[in-house]
Amino acid sequence: MTKNDRKNAYLYCMFRDEQYALYDNYAKKNGLSMKTLLVLNALYYAKDGMTQKEICQKTFNSKQTVNLIIKNMLQEKYVTIEENPADKRNKFVKMTEKGRTYAKDTVVHITWAEDTAMSLFTPEEQEQLIELSRRFTKNLTDLINSSQEEDEI
Repeated sequence: MTKNDRKNAYLYCMFRDEQYALYDNYAKKNGLSMKTLLVLNALYYAKDGMTQKEICQKTFNSKQTVNLIIKNMLQEKYVTIEENPADKRNKFVKMTEKGRTYAKDTVVHITWAEDTAMSLFTPEEQEQLIELSRRFTKNLTDLINSSQEEDEI
């Protein structure tokens, strides 16, 4: 590992943290936690609803976090929970009209900003960004989950 590798890792992680802070500040500005914003976003675009397990997978939140967010959204009547006739153990969480109205401006704006920011890259740059980010995430996951020590690398 070189000094340049360390510098670039620092810069990449700093940009990631800056993006995280952007989302967090945006959520707070709209009276939400970032985790709630992620759940609202997932449900807003899931016209037929989603199971809580699917929400966890899509938002990278724990079952407990998603369950608490859904309970709060149920109290506000932003969502309903419907049984899956094919599998009664899995229930679908669906946004109500009240929930869709509540989430619309916030979710549509952040989606527009993401889509527009990506559109400012060429198609080739978009592919590179996605592929390199995917590889970095996989490498990071593998290294975090490995038993190697830093002096072995």
